[in-house]
Parts: sequence; structure tokens; C-alpha cells
Amino acid sequence: MRGPKLFPKIRPYRHGYLNVGDGHKLYYELCGNPKGKPVLYVHGGPGAGCSEKDRRFFNPKVWNIILFDQRGANRSKPFASLHANTTWKLVSDMRQLLRFLNISKVFLFGGSWGSTLSLVYAINYPETVTGMLLRGIFLGRKADIKYTYGGGAEAYFPDAWERFVSKVPQRCRNDVIGYYVKQMQSKNGRISNKFAFEFAYYELSLYKLRMTHRDIMRSLKGFPYKSLAAVEAYYSKNNFFLPKNYILGNIGKLNKLKIPITIVNGRYDMLCPPHQAWQLHKALPKSKLFLGPLGLEPRTSAWLIR
Repeated sequence: MRGPKLFPKIRPYRHGYLNVGDGHKLYYELCGNPKGKPVLYVHGGPGAGCSEKDRRFFNPKVWNIILFDQRGANRSKPFASLHANTTWKLVSDMRQLLRFLNISKVFLFGGSWGSTLSLVYAINYPETVTGMLLRGIFLGRKADIKYTYGGGAEAYFPDAWERFVSKVPQRCRNDVIGYYVKQMQSKNGRISNKFAFEFAYYELSLYKLRMTHRDIMRSLKGFPYKSLAAVEAYYSKNNFFLPKNYILGNIGKLNKLKIPITIVNGRYDMLCPPHQAWQLHKALPKSKLFLGPLGLEPRTSAWLIR
């Protein structure tokens, strides 16, 4: 299932860097209608960053489109930095960015890790959120992490899992993600690059039901996989810096609000299985849930708020 075509190429009307402290400078850009409804695109990963394509999901005549690269991601500086890089720092950065842009309320659009971060932000600053569209739900619990990096996805992608763990000595396979984190922090560039590549290769292998080697290599070309791998592995190792069942345990704060929340998930999304979307929807009775036949693309989600 595919959504509508992307909007024509959109250029930012403003962009720059925001110093958020701790030595971090976030890249941000604004596109579309400066007087339109503010929408904040919250990218996945963490560490993936935004791309030109992400601007084009939204009608530029209707929306004031805000994109930013999270700490350590893509164009933000320093690249792939793990220093003072936690979920709570990112939530604070989002608040700081909106204040800097003089935007008091914003619509949140986030997928995968972007859905996690959007939810954590909304739980802490509900008064600043006009609505949410969340795609490919990831709740950031230990069980959710274990599914991806503890062998759960092996049931569907045994070949990808075997390649991923083959880089890890037998004695270290009780903590595969921890081993990857250690190797990616190596001062030996060849070693750190190798494990960053393999980490990203594994994740992209799960991106669609059928991803060939050629598909994966094409996706990696020009993609900031080194920041994705370094930051995402680090967050996964640290349980995304979230207390046990943080999102569902605090979701009641959003139930008290009258903001529209739409949840979109593919029934065969192998990175973010639909049971997480279902659990979130049950915890948010007033939310709208769309379960598609496959792993729905972001453009399908964006179509829902056009």
C-alpha cells in the first residue's frame, strides 16, 4: 500500500544552528508557509536525522514545516556525539527550539523512534501540543528492544540476524548490542566504521518484507548511517533512558486533553510490530488507529493530515 505522491521539491525559507548547550548545536530548517499551522517533524533512529524528502510530506501552503536533526544526528554538531545525549536532553532541546522559533503550540509528526520521542515530549509538555500523528509505534520498553536486538526478529529474518551476530564472539552474545556499542566507540576507524555499517545494514534488512542486498546498499548511499548506528545502539544499550513502561504508565496525561491523536502502523512492520500501536491505541481511547496491510510509508501518514 502506497500513499499519495510527495509534494514538489520544497526549499527552506530559514535554516541554521541552535546552540542547546553541552557542546551541541542542532541543525534546524523551516519550510512551507511561515504563517501556516506549525508541524514538527520528529525523525527516527535516534541518530538518523532529516532529509529533503521529509519536507515534502506536508502541504507547503497549509503547514509551517519545522525539521531538526537531534543531538549527534546527521547535520547537527558534533556528528555522532554521545556526550550528554539522552532522551531527556532531546525533549529539552525540542522545547528550546520551539521557544527559539517563538512557536507556542505545534503539531507533532513522528515515526518509529520519532513516535517515542513525540510521546515523551507530549507527556511532559502537553500544553504545547495541538495534535499528533504517530507512525510505526515504538514504546521503548526492554521487551521492544529485545525483539529487535535480542533475537525476536530472527523468526522472520534469520539470515539478517545471523549476519548481525556473526560479528560478535560467542562469549559476548549475551549482550550483542553492548558489543556493537563498544566496537563503534573504538579509536580504530576501520573497526568503528565496520560495526556502524553492519548495525545499519541489519536494521535496513528489516525495513521491508523483502530487502535485497542491492536495496540495502542503495539505501545506505548518502545516508548518515554512522550517526544512526552510534546513537541508536547507545540508546538501546541504555534502554532509551526511560523508566520502566514510562509511556503507557504516563499516557493518562494525554487522555485529559482534547488534542487529536492518529496512530498508523503496518501489520507487517518488522521494526515496529503492530502490537505496540494497538497497546497505545487502547491506552488512548479517543485516538484513531489505522492498521495497513504492509509497513505503511510515511507519506501515507502525512496524507492523513493534509
